[in-house]
Amino acid sequence: MATSAAPVHDEADPYPLSQVYPLGSRINDRGHLEIGGCDTVELAAQFGTPAFIVAEEDLRARARVYRDGLAALHHDSDVLFASKAFPCTAVYRLLAQEGLACDVASGGELALALAGGFEPARIYLHGNAKSEAELQQALAAGVGHIVLDSADDITRLERVAAAAGRTQEVLLRVTPDVAGDTHAAISTGQADSKFGFGIAQARAAIDLVADAPHLRLVGLHCHIGSQLLALEPFTRAIEALASLGSFEVYNLGGGLGVPYLEHQEAPSISSYLTALTDAARTALPSARRLLVEPGRSLVANSTVTLYTVQTVKRNVSTWVAVDGGMSDNLRPMLYGARYEAALANRMRSAGKGELCQLAGKHCESGDVIVRDVRLPDPRPGDLVVTPATGAYGHAMANNYNGVPRPPVVFCAGGDARLVVRRETYADLVSRDV
Repeated sequence: MATSAAPVHDEADPYPLSQVYPLGSRINDRGHLEIGGCDTVELAAQFGTPAFIVAEEDLRARARVYRDGLAALHHDSDVLFASKAFPCTAVYRLLAQEGLACDVASGGELALALAGGFEPARIYLHGNAKSEAELQQALAAGVGHIVLDSADDITRLERVAAAAGRTQEVLLRVTPDVAGDTHAAISTGQADSKFGFGIAQARAAIDLVADAPHLRLVGLHCHIGSQLLALEPFTRAIEALASLGSFEVYNLGGGLGVPYLEHQEAPSISSYLTALTDAARTALPSARRLLVEPGRSLVANSTVTLYTVQTVKRNVSTWVAVDGGMSDNLRPMLYGARYEAALANRMRSAGKGELCQLAGKHCESGDVIVRDVRLPDPRPGDLVVTPATGAYGHAMANNYNGVPRPPVVFCAGGDARLVVRRETYADLVSRDV
């Protein structure tokens, strides 16, 4: 089983945890799950459930593996946090402290990145449908680079930059017609994609940017998909970029997959970086600067979600219903994402017990968080944990059925701090006029 930074548990531990839990997690003497040195039962009592619990040192460790690993392989390089994975101000702040740059995909993410302390010059603005207002916002903030996604994007940014009286450095997003083995909903590198320019169209787009006096094309960008567990597609994408000429900067995107299940294997961060830089050295010898954009592989395994069991119902199946669901983890409903689950207050029995369907509280039959998971004698009041929810949990959280969004809690060294409070019913009506 590959890990990204360090072992999750001591191999001598009689109750070892799955690799999908945050680095440093353990089962304490009371049989409770600990995250960042904090007892999750105590966290649930203090902050309520559902709640996103983040191991701060896990985030820092993975950021350092990316930062130091890429720098050792290519001296002129940068690691960009793909912030759509976890757009939380405290996460931005931590990763900015660790020396990462940032990519944002909307005006809202740009505002959060700036609030989190990222230098504007180290922010890259993405998006396949950027509005004029978002481009104006980016130029006013002094964003370093804007990634162009369409001919309309080029025309619109030229107009905005001319009005602002400045020249904007840009990259061109290329769709290399390379698709990795992932769900169609998170595949972006195929020819028929809403993102970027196909190889055939990219040449004309390069000429269009060259004719725009207020834009300076410094390089190319590509991103072929998300949750990819094989490295070969990344190499093919880099080779495709080589056909478009020589550029100063190549942004090789992100997409490295992570383990969501105990026996799922994913490439390590170091092997991923080695594969990228080896391919770039061969196919892109002119590349001065290399960029990568990890999101999921930075944040997914740093976080767990805590729930409280509300009801247990036995008919054809055993239905264990908790106080959250598709309002805090939409991925299982969107594209069948699979997770582990356990009783955090009885972790020594993890993986044992009867086969259950872990269901959410929402008025949808499809609101099932984990199917066919073994839970030992589940009962109301039990504390359920689902690990590996740092990527796209908080990001996709919603108010379906009027459910307030969960808090985000950072844990480190046995101390817990609230970084995003739980929404209230008052928040739900705060925008009414």
